[in-house]
Parts: sequence; C-alpha cells; structure tokens
Amino acid sequence: MSSDSFDDLQTKNVFLVPHVVGRSKCIAKIAFSAGSTILSNFSFADVLLPSEKSYRCDYCHHLSGSDSLKRCTGCASFYYCDQTCQTMHWKSGHRKICGLYNSYTSASSFQALEEHKKMDALLLSNLIAHATSIDANERNSDGNTALLTFQSLLPGPMAASAPPICPKHSFPAEVIQELYSRFENNNFSVHSHFKTYAHGIFPIASRLFNHSCMPNAAVKFILQVHKPVKLEVVALRAISKGDEICIPYIDPALLQTRMTIFNLTYGFTCCCPSCNVVRAIGTIPEPPKGPVEFQAVCQRLREFVEVTRPSPFSTGDDSLFPRDLACVLHESFISTLSEQFSAASHDGQYDVAMESSQSLSALYQLIYPPNYPQIGLHILEKAKTCWNHLVRSTHTMSIVTELERSLVAAREVFTVIGLEGDPDNGPVAEINILSDAKKTL
Repeated sequence: MSSDSFDDLQTKNVFLVPHVVGRSKCIAKIAFSAGSTILSNFSFADVLLPSEKSYRCDYCHHLSGSDSLKRCTGCASFYYCDQTCQTMHWKSGHRKICGLYNSYTSASSFQALEEHKKMDALLLSNLIAHATSIDANERNSDGNTALLTFQSLLPGPMAASAPPICPKHSFPAEVIQELYSRFENNNFSVHSHFKTYAHGIFPIASRLFNHSCMPNAAVKFILQVHKPVKLEVVALRAISKGDEICIPYIDPALLQTRMTIFNLTYGFTCCCPSCNVVRAIGTIPEPPKGPVEFQAVCQRLREFVEVTRPSPFSTGDDSLFPRDLACVLHESFISTLSEQFSAASHDGQYDVAMESSQSLSALYQLIYPPNYPQIGLHILEKAKTCWNHLVRSTHTMSIVTELERSLVAAREVFTVIGLEGDPDNGPVAEINILSDAKKTL
C-alpha cells in the first residue's frame, strides 16, 4: 500500500514549522476553501473489527457480505471482492501471515489479550507483514518510506509491552516495541459514515496534524474497490495561507474527560480555545435532576446560543460564557438530551423530540466548529423525525417547513464534508431520499 513520501508533502499544499516547546505545526502553504481536500493518504496497514470480518473485503474494505466475497483458500479467514483484491493483499503482506494466521489467533498468548489488545496485535502483525513485503525501490525512495515516517512519530507516554505478532520477521525486539509504542497515540479509527469499522496506520497524516478541540479540518475515509482505504483531511471552513491546520484526535464533546485522555494517551496538554474555556470554568457541575429544572437549563442554553456569535469556545474568551450554564458541559447532559430525542422520535412525541433537538443543536453549535460532522448527522436525524411525523399524522405547514430547513442545513454540512465511506449509502444518500420523498407531499 503506497503513500506519499513526507518530503513530497513539504512541496505541495502544506509545510511543517518547528515549535519551540511542542510538536511541529502543519501550516497551509495555500488558501483552502471549505470542503477542499488538504491531504490524501493511503493506509499503510489496517485491520477490520471482528464484527466486520466476512462482510468487508480485507483489502479494499468494500462492503459486500459473506455471500458475495471470496474466501482466501489458504487460511479461510480473509475475504476479498475478487482475484484482484486477493492478489493485491497477498503482495502487500498477507503472504507473510496466511499460513500462520489460524494457529496464531488460536494460541493462548493471543486469546489471553483484551479485545482492544487483540486488535493492536493484528494491526502490528499486518504492519510487520507489509514492511517486510515492500520492495527495495519503495523502501529506499528518497530515504523516506511510510515505515520510517511512522518510526519518526512521538511514542505514547504509557506504551505497554508489544503483544505477540504473527509473521516471521527479522526485526529486533526493540524495533517491534518501538513501533508498538506509537500505536495508541498515532493510529486512526477508520469509519464509514462516522461509524468505526476498522483501525489503520496512516503515517503521513499522523506526522503532519496537531489536535484541536475546535479544529479547522477533519478526517474522512474514501473506499474504492481494488484500492486500499484512503484517508482524506478536508477543510471544515476557509483556511488562510499561513494558518495552522488541526484535526480532532477525539470527540470534542468529551468535555470532562478529554484533558485526562490527552495527558495519558497523547502526552500533551491541549491549549486550544475550547480547552482554555473549560479550564477557566473548573469543576463542571452536574445538570439538575428534576425535569422542570432541566428544561429550564435547556431553554437558557438555546437563548444564549441564539444571541452569541461566535461561540466563546471558538474564541477562547471564557468571560462570555455564563457560569450558570456550566452544567451543560457535563457529559451526562448531552447523553440525557440524546436519549430524550431518540426516545421521543421513536415514540412519535414530535413536540418533545423537536425541543430536545433544538437544545442538542444549540449545544453542538457551542462546542463544535461549523460544519462538524456530528452537527450534520443530528440535523439529518431531526429531518427524519419530521418526515416520520408527517407520515403518521396530519400534514402541517410548520412541520413541512422544519423538514425543508433541516434538509437544507444537513446538505450544507455534508457538501463541505463530501462523499465518504461506503458509496451506496450514508448521510448524502439519505438526504437525497428524503428530499425526493418531500416532493410527494
């Protein structure tokens, strides 16, 4: 699986600027409009989640189902679209694993691992298998390969001992440990329509982009038959020449726990505008338990967001954020609202669902940057709720209008994000279906 070399990237759209005390910054060499692709980077190694095995091709990740995929005749544990995908996967490393895979995964040393460690072990095995399969020209091109780039990344602060791996290899134990120490803080969860289905190693992307809880770019994945999965970094908003480009390492909505995650998993203290506000607030209180008091907080939140632009979490000005709303930053607040919305939508309680949706939308506008995927996903769910209510009850112009607004707003977000994941379904397809259905009203 080929990747752009790091030196190539230095001459294209971005460049790295050394930082005095932290990681180098990825700076835009040109201006990017919202929706522009900043970087494309093929996977160097990846592994499907157990729940996806036999439903996706192990090479290109195309979703087909066990009835149409072809099983590897050697190990009977890997599945492919056709001979082309199987041949490509064989050349890129499966030949190093095939004959050993079943005995490896059934061994007591593997079975004793926790589930997430099993994923690490399989991904590490695929990394070593691919690294020992690439030819000399690719290995020595410009003195830089994806493997060397991966080795240049910062190790995690709490790296455990490397798990046992599958393929036979000549790497010293310290090199294996060195590679594994970079897993937890550098690898990506690969998602289709923002639902994780695999883990992958994308060294160039890991090397370039720092984190922000108010990022100006986001990661998506492109799936194409007969090609390895491709990571793309897309601009969420206009980025000027000279701006630093940042992506989110974790969901910014983890307002209480994210600072601990950054310290323990990534080894840094986030100083983005959003974290500066959270840090100034201090201990986040729990939201009120009583339904009347909870709804009063929701109303206060909606009113505040309606008149406050831009969000203080994007500017870092904590003086603009009222402390009586600090409880909305408690992670139980967003989960309670989400549960209320889902339950009301399912039970046909349209008014309750809309009120919960408006509060969720206000919270998302507060804590996420514009065009963040979760904003679009929620607006789409709101549109579905409107449609279901129209189907179940008498049509009212207000609901039709809300449906139209939601579809327009959702389309705006996913026009910026662009197509991603499995090509035959997803948010864009659902928006199109609802838009066509609306014409029949």
